[in-house]
Amino acid sequence: MTTLLEIDGLTGGYRDTNVIFDLTTRIAPGKVMGVFGRNGVGKTTLARLVQGSLLPAEGMITLAGAEITFRPAYERRALGIGYMPQTAMVFDDLTVRENLSLGQTGHAPDLYFERFPRLAERLDQLAGTMSGGERKILAFVRAMIEDTQLIVLDEPSEGVQPENIDHMAACITERAASGAGVMLCEQNLSFLTGISDHYLGLDAGSVVLDKARDKATQDEIRAILTL
Repeated sequence: MTTLLEIDGLTGGYRDTNVIFDLTTRIAPGKVMGVFGRNGVGKTTLARLVQGSLLPAEGMITLAGAEITFRPAYERRALGIGYMPQTAMVFDDLTVRENLSLGQTGHAPDLYFERFPRLAERLDQLAGTMSGGERKILAFVRAMIEDTQLIVLDEPSEGVQPENIDHMAACITERAASGAGVMLCEQNLSFLTGISDHYLGLDAGSVVLDKARDKATQDEIRAILTL
């Protein structure tokens, strides 16, 4: 199977404190990897190590065969890594329209307005005046429309209404079907298991489950959340 993102022996965190330890995994083009575990196990740290806002202490990261281990975030973005952070998702002082126009846009936002009509209604509204859930949706759509080959999503469903989570799932599935790889770091287990092709379970910064969807049982997945 072709590999889009390859991570080997990744260790890293914040200054002298490592949060991720000796992590190895792979994501193929057109596949969704669901990263899960209890709060504080390292999901956000892993997302940031892949995106480049954190650099590792050890290990190697390659994207489509090119090593990016110590490349900064802006270079990784230019190479095709998109990112939706858990916090500080949007620019509050910019309008919805301006937020959606940032970056290298390869997909028209209009395609997403049918699923998220509130965005179309609020194009000229400052993002900072929207609710937390609405800002999450704005950040999600911005990540979806960018011209990227790997999309890293950190807790996209947090604070979002159930019907919009369903729309998010459909959007992720469509981007994966078009060939993009997706790393979905998520606490909402039903959302994650509904669309992931592969599961990566973390505990204390280490991998405790790394299996394809058809090889993992629901009991295995739930057990990791109670470790």
